Parts: sequence; C-alpha cells; structure tokens
Amino acid sequence: MSMVLLAAGIAVLLALRVPVAFALLGPCLSYVTFNGQSVGLSTRELTGAIDSFPLLAVPLFILLGVIANHAGIADRMFDFALALIGRVKGSLGYVNIGVSLGFSWMSGSALADAAGLGKVEVPAIVRKGYSKRFSVGITAASSLIGPVMPPSIPAVIYASIAAVSTGALFAASVLPAFLMASGLAIAVFVWVRRQHDLQSQPFDWARLRRATTRVLAPLLCPVIILGGILGGFFTPTEAAAVGATYVLVLGLCYRAVRLRDLGGILRDTAATTASITLIIGASGLLAWILAREQVPGAVADWMLGFTDSQVVFLLMVNVLLIVLGAVLEGTSVLVITVPILLPIAAEFGVNPLHFGVLTIVNLMIGLLTPPIGAVLYVLSPVTRMPVHEVFRGTAPFLVPLVAVLLLLTFVPSVATFLPQVLGL
Repeated sequence: MSMVLLAAGIAVLLALRVPVAFALLGPCLSYVTFNGQSVGLSTRELTGAIDSFPLLAVPLFILLGVIANHAGIADRMFDFALALIGRVKGSLGYVNIGVSLGFSWMSGSALADAAGLGKVEVPAIVRKGYSKRFSVGITAASSLIGPVMPPSIPAVIYASIAAVSTGALFAASVLPAFLMASGLAIAVFVWVRRQHDLQSQPFDWARLRRATTRVLAPLLCPVIILGGILGGFFTPTEAAAVGATYVLVLGLCYRAVRLRDLGGILRDTAATTASITLIIGASGLLAWILAREQVPGAVADWMLGFTDSQVVFLLMVNVLLIVLGAVLEGTSVLVITVPILLPIAAEFGVNPLHFGVLTIVNLMIGLLTPPIGAVLYVLSPVTRMPVHEVFRGTAPFLVPLVAVLLLLTFVPSVATFLPQVLGL
C-alpha cells in the first residue's frame, strides 16, 4: 500500500509541474517518516547517491559545453560545413546533422545543444527557403546525438551507477552515434527528393579555406578529450577539465568570451549541475526505498517468468524507458531504473556496455516524445512555434532513430565492437 501511495504522490506532483527532484523527494521523505526511519538515513542515502568520483566529471563536462556555446564554436562549424557541401541539394539539412555531430564531441547535453544550436541553425535554414517545420524537426532530432556521442553526461552517470569503465562506455557509444547521424541523413535525403525549390550556393575554395582555418583549433578538442581517455593519459574527469580549459582559451583568443563573461558561465554551469545533483540525490533515496520494498526482485521474477528471451526482454525495456523518458528527466530515470534493470539484464546475458548504450538511446528518444519531451519544450520558445508544431516537425525523424534503436537491440556488437577492438 505504501508503494501505491508513493507512486501516486510522485505522479500527482509531476502532473502539477513540480520540479522533478522535489516531486521525487517529497513523497520519499514522507515514506521515510511514516515508516519510522530516521532523518539521518534520508541524508545518508541522498549524499551517498552523489558521493561518487566519476560524477566529478559531470560539472566539468557541463562547463565545457557552456563555454563552447559562449565561444561561438557552433557558428564556426556551421560555416565550415556549409562551405564544404553548400552546393549539394538540401545541404542545410546535412549541415545541421554535421554540426550537431561535431558539437557533440564537446557537449553531452541534448537540451544545451537544442537551445544553443537551434538559435543558429533554424533561422539560417528557414532563410534559405526550407520549411520551418523541417528546420525545427531536424534540429531537435540531431540534438540527440550529443548525449550519445562521447563525452556524454548520461554515460558518466550510468558508468557510476553500473560500476563500468567510463572510457569503455564512451567507446561503445561512438558507432551508435554515427548510425544515428547516418539515419537522419538518409531521412533528409528522402525529404529533399520531394522538394524542387531549395536554394544552394556555388562552391568557393576561398570561403572553404577561411572556414577550415577557423574550425581547425576547435576540432582538436575531441582529439584531446577522447584521445586522452582512450589512450590512458587522462581519467574522464581530468579530460573534462583539460577540455574545458582548452575551449576557454579558444574563446578568449577569439574574443568571443571575455573575463567579465566568466561569472555568467559559472552561474549557468552551477545551476545545471545543481539540478542534476538534486535529481541524482532524490533518485538515490527512491532507489533505496524500492530496494527496501523488494521491488527489483519482484520485477525480476515477473520478467523472468514472462519470457526467457533476451530480445523480448530488451524490447520490453525499450518500451518502458521511452515511456519514462517522455514524462521524467533522463537523469532520474537512469538513477531509478538502472539498479533495477541491470541485474535482470545480467540474468539474460546482456553485456552492461550494450545495456548502457541502449538505455541512453532510449531516454534520448523519450526527449522527443510527448507529453513532456523536454527538447520539444526547449525549442518551442527558441523558434516561437507551439509545442505541437515542433513535434509535428520532429515526428518523421523519429523513424530513423527508432530504426537505430532496433538495430542496437538485435545486434549487440554495434555497441560492443569498438571496446573489444580497443581492449577496454
């Protein structure tokens, strides 16, 4: 009965648009109080959930993304991609995907990418004669590449919870991220074939040389971060610190970031970090309650009794995570579900790296799914479009993303191949 009341309390608070951390925390503290547990236990579980060395990388990767946004790196990547393939029909659709792919090496947040890149890309695409619905749809869909491609904030959180190597999970995420970009590019190609009045621009070697010169230094950032991690030179936390410092130096050299901007950059980083930390702490307390009520064991028994097929289990997980990702913040879903589902996945023989990438891709698709797909709500004010119009533009691009998800479900080597090759 207590679990029913707990679930109902969380659902009501979420329906009232209470911030996720407090919607989880309020009912959990009520449960602890009415079941005769001490306040000290709540404090211990809250702090224990965030007392993890790998999680130190999270604020540093957030800082890296915030600085990259302020430094105008997305603009430089956009100019380079447009100079490279501007004469191709439908080039701005491919440019959008390419910029998101390039920027994903520096930002692990879909919401930050959607907000930052949306301000640059959507107006530029619309000015060239593309429909606003297409422009916002491809921008929303391509923003999901960021949290999958390393460095990825969800990957750091998953690695901390699952006790797997962050570097190995980063390596496992690379091929799925490229497949997501490829799937979106195919969708753009199909859309472009039905359009007959799209503008393009002639190829200009001088413009390409200038754009290449402007983008070379930013492109070294992912080399430093991933090369350092996979080469064993840095831990993910150290790589995040080095990457943030490098991008800050670039911003200062480009005069896009000034010393007086640092206060605002640090405030943005602190606000985002605090939000994530609160959610992780509250979710940690909820995870303790679920364990006390033996919910993981009950779920495991039900799933093992329902099927003995690994594929059926993973398909059930896909549906569950997309639904949860559509109504909850991704970090809270990770912290709540991974301790429950990962042991069950082990029973079915699922590799934890494969399960981690699958979980992250599911939650990212949930960001585009009503009723509370967060990316839809971020792009709505940026583009001055109603949320339902943003979703209508995004819906066609869910098809290639779901196709990649199914490929990842049925072919685990998509995630495990690169870590095996690198010996991680």
